[in-house]
Amino acid sequence: MKVLNLQCSQLHGFEGWFGSEGEFQDQLSRGLIECPLCGETAVTKMLSAPRLNLGSGKQPLSPRELVSTPDKTMQAEWMKMVRHVVANTEDVGARFPEEARRMHYGETEERGIRGQASPDETQALLEEGIGVLPLPIPKAFKEPLQ
Repeated sequence: MKVLNLQCSQLHGFEGWFGSEGEFQDQLSRGLIECPLCGETAVTKMLSAPRLNLGSGKQPLSPRELVSTPDKTMQAEWMKMVRHVVANTEDVGARFPEEARRMHYGETEERGIRGQASPDETQALLEEGIGVLPLPIPKAFKEPLQ
């Protein structure tokens, strides 16, 4: 099993496990590897440190233990926030702009919703005084976990 340090074009770092270099290249070429934070499929393989055994009886250090970045904490907090939003809102999908307007104008009861809106739809909602927050949610959060 190969453990690779990967990074998306948004500079989010993550780990991927593959049976071989060929398997990694195959999945990469088919767009099957995506960032768990933003869903970006433009992914590159980063240089990684090998596991080091620094003495008998000690566990080898992993690359994560060798190199830590403050961004990991930020990523963990972002993932925590996304989990909270997913757990506490209703997914209305493409009906998001319509549902947000109905709630804003008192046509339906207010509740926490999430869904999809184009940049133009988002701008129009903001201009109407409807508070919305674009929040990219990774695919893994949209599908049931097994």
